[in-house]
Amino acid sequence: MSVRLNITMDEAVYARLKKEVRPKRISAFINEAVRARLSPDRQTLDAAYKAASKERWRRSLETDWSRTDTEGWPA
Repeated sequence: MSVRLNITMDEAVYARLKKEVRPKRISAFINEAVRARLSPDRQTLDAAYKAASKERWRRSLETDWSRTDTEGWPA
């Protein structure tokens, strides 16, 4: 769902935005820029961690790192 928004922007920034982004892509560009600037929410992070935990190559790294985590430490 989208919402309409009225914002105020510095003229120089707006001029550069109009010069570098196609007119029909300005809203999408601003949306992507704001999303990139905000910290991800917990639900997004949880989904990313869950997906990463299923990747086979990450599990092989876990095995490699498990040996180095305790290496040289007293038992």
